[in-house]
Amino acid sequence: MGIKTDNNNTRVLVTGADGFIGSHLTDMLLEHGYTVRALAQYNSFNNLGWLEGNHHPQLETVTGDVRDQSFCREIVRDCDTVYHLAALIAIPYSYIAPESYVDTNIKGTLNMCLAARDAGTRRLVVTSTSEVYGTAITVPIPETHPRQPQSPYSATKIGADALAKSFFNAFDLPVVIARPFNTYGPRQSARAIIPTIISQIAAGRRSVKIGDLSPTRDFNFVTDTCRGFIALGETPGLEGREINIATGTEVSMRHTLDTIARLMEADIEWVTDPQRLRPSGSEVFRLCGDNTLITSLTSWKPEVSLEEGLRHTIEWFTCPSNLAKYKPDIYNI
Repeated sequence: MGIKTDNNNTRVLVTGADGFIGSHLTDMLLEHGYTVRALAQYNSFNNLGWLEGNHHPQLETVTGDVRDQSFCREIVRDCDTVYHLAALIAIPYSYIAPESYVDTNIKGTLNMCLAARDAGTRRLVVTSTSEVYGTAITVPIPETHPRQPQSPYSATKIGADALAKSFFNAFDLPVVIARPFNTYGPRQSARAIIPTIISQIAAGRRSVKIGDLSPTRDFNFVTDTCRGFIALGETPGLEGREINIATGTEVSMRHTLDTIARLMEADIEWVTDPQRLRPSGSEVFRLCGDNTLITSLTSWKPEVSLEEGLRHTIEWFTCPSNLAKYKPDIYNI
């Protein structure tokens, strides 16, 4: 990918660094010599999420909230590049509490754009999602595909993307919109399909609760997604672009879950759990991303196959100390 290796004097900010993708991105940036200011969401337990125990000498951990504009102005200071990942992402919870998604995803992105503009940040990478496309009209899905908000979550991400793009057009803010397709891997939230299946099987369940198995997804292993973020943060001339991070392939939920069962050597029964089904009209039935733009503009390409990525993910989840962090008997919305 051409990641720079002499980055000791380059400070970057990662918001949402305590989460799944953010923590992996933080690790990868540190591995390549960056000094990282990592934002974890403030909480009274002083818990840093997946940053807990990370004492890297080039890591500066701060806690706060992107909904606070003055705080955002403080954390972007002296940062060359900002990777904005902080968001509310659970689709089921967005049906219950849509206003909180507007506050965090739209207003939080507005605050980061204002802060980056006023600080003169070299590059702001804003995290989008393949959910903005809705069910594919054309496959593979290019960046020009119509936006179809099929959940309150996807609607707020469409709004956040539009705000970021407006700051490029109106204020020349050097924004790049990264649009990862379905990322999976170690540390992923139990709300997602792959960890919920692995954790149930690892916990000894033989009747595994699932939702709809017919949709297809373009699954990206987390290290591939993070390499994509860094490519979009480093490559010159991408300002104002919206760029997919995708493999360009799709697999059904059923095939994915059957592969997990085979790799875990588990004889299981799939049981449909009604609460895991999206409301009518909200399910995104087909996602497969066109990666022509990112592979032509950068040296990025996907490196980890689905089976290899699932093996790594299963290995991590079946470690007892990791599995203990999950609650396979509870449906996490």
